[in-house]
Amino acid sequence: MSNELFDRSADLKRLREEGYCVEKVGGFLLMRDVPYVGKDQKVRYGTLVSELSESGNQTHKPTNHQVHFVGDSPCDASGKPLNINDRAASIKLANGMVATHSFSSKPSGGYTDYYEKMTTYANLLVGPASVINPGVSAKSLRVPSADDDTVFKYTETASDRVGIGELTRKLENDVIAIVGLGGTGSYVLDGVAKTPVREIRLFDNDVFLQHNAFRAPGAASIEQLREVMPKVEYFTKMYSAMRNGIIPNAVALDSSNVGLLDGVTFAFLCMDAGEAKRAVVEKLEAMDASFIDVGMGVELIDGLLSGILRVTTSVPGERDHVRKGGVSFKGDDAEDLYASNIQVADLNALNAMLAVGKWKKIRSFYCDLKKEVYSSYTIDTNKIANGFET
Repeated sequence: MSNELFDRSADLKRLREEGYCVEKVGGFLLMRDVPYVGKDQKVRYGTLVSELSESGNQTHKPTNHQVHFVGDSPCDASGKPLNINDRAASIKLANGMVATHSFSSKPSGGYTDYYEKMTTYANLLVGPASVINPGVSAKSLRVPSADDDTVFKYTETASDRVGIGELTRKLENDVIAIVGLGGTGSYVLDGVAKTPVREIRLFDNDVFLQHNAFRAPGAASIEQLREVMPKVEYFTKMYSAMRNGIIPNAVALDSSNVGLLDGVTFAFLCMDAGEAKRAVVEKLEAMDASFIDVGMGVELIDGLLSGILRVTTSVPGERDHVRKGGVSFKGDDAEDLYASNIQVADLNALNAMLAVGKWKKIRSFYCDLKKEVYSSYTIDTNKIANGFET
């Protein structure tokens, strides 16, 4: 993916062709092997780091004139700090590097492209270094390191640009199961698919029909609806435009096939109550895997909708509440369930995002002071209540 970016972007391609050691790391552009003068008047080498604006795997005009720097504070040939608005910084990069300085040198109108931006800053550092060591150059002709593996088909640049790249990478190793792709399950997928989790397994044996389109992310076309494809296939096609690692399973999980969950590290249960759910829960507990069970109870009362959205969390060492009312295993009569199973897209999305947010808390992405394992949102009072706090 990074190689395609360099092939399609004239500014990045030119940098490499001229011998600069440049590469993309997450949402940043790095120029390595840039000589500069330290306070001791000796030539050292550092790395310039710039935000990287992309669209369709090619660069846009830089949106920020500043750069970060991995190295010490650069000086002129006499050992005095350079006049480039040097400020202390602490920017963590995907490969473990930390940029400790930020520079600011803004031309009138900004930089036209990344070639102009990166070479301008490189020359500001190289100039003093060449006084001490004539002939020194940032054109090291060194081949950059291999690209990092990623599940995405184009770079997720937002996290690194706002300094949360390290947090996002805490999610990389999860293998997620989403059991049930109804209104809530499909929105869970929407939230999880945009994170770097290694694999997402989908489980649902229903087909995607017209009523599903009105309570699911995105906008299904009439042509797609006429195909009458399984839900797992429909959503796999949708999100495979963005990422790899989505595994469709057009089955309803029960005691006969829970082995399909082997290897899962976290699961979202968006399925109806019943013995099938009990079998899934018991399997996940036996695997020592964490999971979240979601539920909606919405009723039409006096011409208005009211009800409760529920999120129940089960993690190793904190599971007793699941059988103390946190999760329902009692299935209702099918006809009654159909009549009372009111689904509204905004409530489905809210239920899903409460669950996705809790998963991110468990993975230490969000702060979690309460560490609750049960929460409910009441529509008419607009309140979230926590239960079973640890």
